[in-house]
This record gives sequence, C-alpha cells and structure tokens, in this order.
Amino acid sequence: MATKVNHFDIDWWVIQKRAVYIGALLLALAIVAGGGAIYVWKYGNPFKNVADRSENVPGARFMSFEGDVRVMRATTRQVLIANSDIQLYPGDTVQTQADGRARITMADGSTVVVRPNSTIIIRDNESADNGKRSNVHVVVDSGQMLVRTPQQSEDNKNVIETPKTQNRINGETNASFGVNPEGTEEIRVNSGAVQSANRLGEQLVLKGGEYVSVNQSGTISKPQRLLDVPQPLQPRDMEKFTATNGSATVTLRWQKPQSGLPAYYRIEVATSPFFVPEGKVMERDQLSVMQFDATDLRPGAYFWRVRATAASGQTSDWSEPLKFIIAASGANSSTVRVSNLTAVHLGGDVYIIRGTTNPGSNVRVAGREGTAAGNGAFQIQISAPPNSREVTIQILDTQGNSGQYKLSLDGSG
Repeated sequence: MATKVNHFDIDWWVIQKRAVYIGALLLALAIVAGGGAIYVWKYGNPFKNVADRSENVPGARFMSFEGDVRVMRATTRQVLIANSDIQLYPGDTVQTQADGRARITMADGSTVVVRPNSTIIIRDNESADNGKRSNVHVVVDSGQMLVRTPQQSEDNKNVIETPKTQNRINGETNASFGVNPEGTEEIRVNSGAVQSANRLGEQLVLKGGEYVSVNQSGTISKPQRLLDVPQPLQPRDMEKFTATNGSATVTLRWQKPQSGLPAYYRIEVATSPFFVPEGKVMERDQLSVMQFDATDLRPGAYFWRVRATAASGQTSDWSEPLKFIIAASGANSSTVRVSNLTAVHLGGDVYIIRGTTNPGSNVRVAGREGTAAGNGAFQIQISAPPNSREVTIQILDTQGNSGQYKLSLDGSG
C-alpha cells in the first residue's frame, strides 16, 4: 500500500528594502491625514486664525516725514532711507537726524511723532479682532517723541518705554517723552493720563496738564503744572522787512504761555527751519520780557522760535518756527537764476532735489527749506505730494530777489 504525502507549494517574492520603507511611509501619512481630517471635522481648522493673522499683520507706517529719516531693520541690520512704502516691524529702529522728523501710525490707531535727533525702537505692534485687542510698545532711546492715542478699550495696551521708565498710555491721551544726552528724562502730559513707573518700582499716574522730570538715578520728580508753549506774535510768518544800510532790526514778540508760570524765555534765530548749529545766527537766553530786538540782520530768509523756562527748571516745548524775510533796500526784484536742476528718486515718494544758484540763497521745495552753499550748490530731500509729477522750487537770495521754477519728477526736465 502506497503512502500518501500531503504538501503545499509556496511561491516566494523578493521585495526590496526600499519598497518596504516607502510602503510604511505611505501608511503613516495616510494615518496622519485621516487623523487630521477627523480633527478638522470635529474641531474646525486649527490654522484659520494663524492664516488670518499672517494676512492682517501690517507693520507700523510712516504717515509723513521730512529731512533725513532712517530705518534700521532688526533682522538684517540694513539701514534704509524712509519712504511711504516701508512698514516697521518689531525690533526695527527709526532714527531722525538734525533735519529729520517723522509721523508714524501704529496698529491701535495711535500716532507717534519722532522729533529731530531722536531714536526710537518698535518693540510690539499687534492688533487682533478688528482692532478690539492690540499691543503697542515703543522705546524712546534718545531725543523726543510725542504720542497721541485714540479712544481705547481695556484690551488695548499702549506702552512707551524710556531707559529709566515704563509708561502705560491711556486712551485719548496726548503726551511727550524726552531722553536727554546727559541721562535725564522728561514726561509731559497735555491731555489724558499716563501710568508711569521707574526701574525702582515707584509708580504714579500723570494727568493732563502735568509734567515730571527723571534724574540720572531714575527717580521721578513730583508732578508739576505743565508749562505751555509761548505763542509767537510778531513777525508773522513770511512777513517782509527792508534792510537799511545793509542790515535790518526786527523786533520779536510773543505771548505768555496759557499754562504754567515762566521765569524767563529763550529765543533762537536761524537760516534753517531745523535750527542746525551751522544755521543759527542768534541765541538769547534768560529773557524776562516778552520781546527781543534782533539786530544787524543781513538780507535773506530767517526763522525764529521761542520757549519758556519755569523757576523749577522745567522747560516748555519750542514754538513752531516762523519765517521772515529781509530784502535789500531798493532791490529791483530781479529773478534769481538756477541751473543743473535734477530730481533723484530714492523710492516711494522720496526724492533728492539738487541744483545751483546764488550762494546763501534760501531754497524751498515741497515744504522743505535749505540754503545754497558757498559754491551755490543745494540739495534737499523731499516727500513729493501724492500723484505729483512735478514740484515747484522757490528761491530767495540774500538781496531779496526771488525766483520760481518747475521741475519734473519723471526725469523729463
């Protein structure tokens, strides 16, 4: 009897190791995708708000600026010339030179004004829920900065920091912060309220119409009544005078500040609206009366301003510069010539206007002023008005003669 043997024939496949890895990876991806789909179905898209924030996180923007204003990027340390297209992000630094000034709008609708010779740093500038929640934090490193806030809810946080203080700005507040070269600081609150604290933990609330100083050790003084700005009366802006025997005397008059008790006044007269040192022609301090005779002024264009000082040492802000003109006696009003007029585009609406005219002539372009050098050359950086294709150059020489010229911004002359 034959023995029956049972057996199975098995076929083997040779599978590459790489194929096993690829299969495992595809299986893992399928599991992750399935889990993600279940999560979105049950809880919604977890990246929706992130996407919204990435699309709606505009940086702070320049509303206006004049003179030499620079931006240093936090990420690259690249220094840029300010223009209307630049957005400012956390860590970016804004620097104004002696003739620079900038107005910046922040995420919460507040406005900061950076005055000449100042440096500020944007620490935070965030807004969410259509502006209902915001976090704005600006550091005043040197110089002076003004801040104006709109009406705000409790979820809006606006902080101005200086080397020695940290200040929470309430809604509808207008205040300024100054950091002086010698290490002292000043806080002026024109309206609203500021909650201030120093590095020692001392705190106080400053209300509208109050002023404090901060000494070099960081101690905040007791609040004082804010000393307001004296108001210039004469000469009026763009008022003209005639020189006699080659020069003229102009009487400067101003009005007592509406708030505070001034002990004395200081006036400055210059050929530059920014009162840079090389442009100053007259400085007088400790004036106890509200007028001063500026003598021996040669034909040309001048600017003047005044500020007050209280017995406590508190100083007011400067008044806005006013311009007056000294014309030579018997001037025939001939036209001042200009040559080599060019407009160099720096980006956005920022241009440098260059040309040559009579030495010492005052040149005005798009609200900016400059003075021709000893060789007659001038250079003025401007922000052109929106949609402008040309600008007007106004020139006034030292003899009272004037000229007006049009310059195309598209290079066509």
